[in-house]
Amino acid sequence: MIKSMTGFGRYEVAEADRKITVEMKSVNHRYLDVNIKMPKKLNFFEAAIRSELKNYIQRGKVDLFILYEDFTENNVCIRYNKDIATEYMGYLKQIAEDFNLDNDIRVSSLSRYPEVLAMEEQSPDEEEIWKVLQKALKGAAQNFVETRIAEGENLKIDLSNKLDNMLAHVAFITERSPQLITEYKDRLREKVRDLLEDTQIDENRLLMEVTIFADRVCVDEELVRLKSHIETTKSTLLGGGSIGRKLDFIAQEMNREANTILSKANDLEISNRAIELKTEIEKVREQIQNIE
Repeated sequence: MIKSMTGFGRYEVAEADRKITVEMKSVNHRYLDVNIKMPKKLNFFEAAIRSELKNYIQRGKVDLFILYEDFTENNVCIRYNKDIATEYMGYLKQIAEDFNLDNDIRVSSLSRYPEVLAMEEQSPDEEEIWKVLQKALKGAAQNFVETRIAEGENLKIDLSNKLDNMLAHVAFITERSPQLITEYKDRLREKVRDLLEDTQIDENRLLMEVTIFADRVCVDEELVRLKSHIETTKSTLLGGGSIGRKLDFIAQEMNREANTILSKANDLEISNRAIELKTEIEKVREQIQNIE
């Protein structure tokens, strides 16, 4: 199977303490380019997120959005700092002794001193957060890949049809090309006969001219290579996998052969078919840009 580089996936995981929603979409790109938008408190997991995505994606420009809702974020605890309280008590005792005062400090008073009792947000459990995040990430990535596969199958069908059309054009040019030599020879013979009237035609000279013409318009090698490229493309599509770069290279080679055929064409029908070939190849190249 082949995959398109256009895809979309979304997945949500909700638990008692938190909910994470992952959404991702992509367009075609020469390499894998991942842009992640997520809350700052999840930045710690960026490397793990990128590593996880590589299990599902090889190419494409991917935008990843992560929404994090922490239902425990208002839960705080009170922290008693015994060391600071001890320091306060030591200094208060020293003050009482230095100035001959009663040490009337009470617990309620001491507790109001800065940092003796402090409100502290509970540290998040990174391992638990990652479990939820990874589950949401995998779910979104799997949905994302499914849309890419579905689109890839549509691309495969469309490309196969275009390749069949190209083979039909190649077959026509292959059949038409030898006829050009015969037609040119007949036209040349007729023209020479009209010019020389009763004088005998020099067959050797005529054959030489026909040979030069045949060499100039011969596209046998180009047709063989072009047909081979088309067949290779079809077999590569059937093989599937990450084939976008390979197909793009083959399409460039097909375009080169079609250009040569068009430049050598000395016949309106062949020229028209060569133009059709170039048009189909360009359409194929555009579609290949969307294959992973």
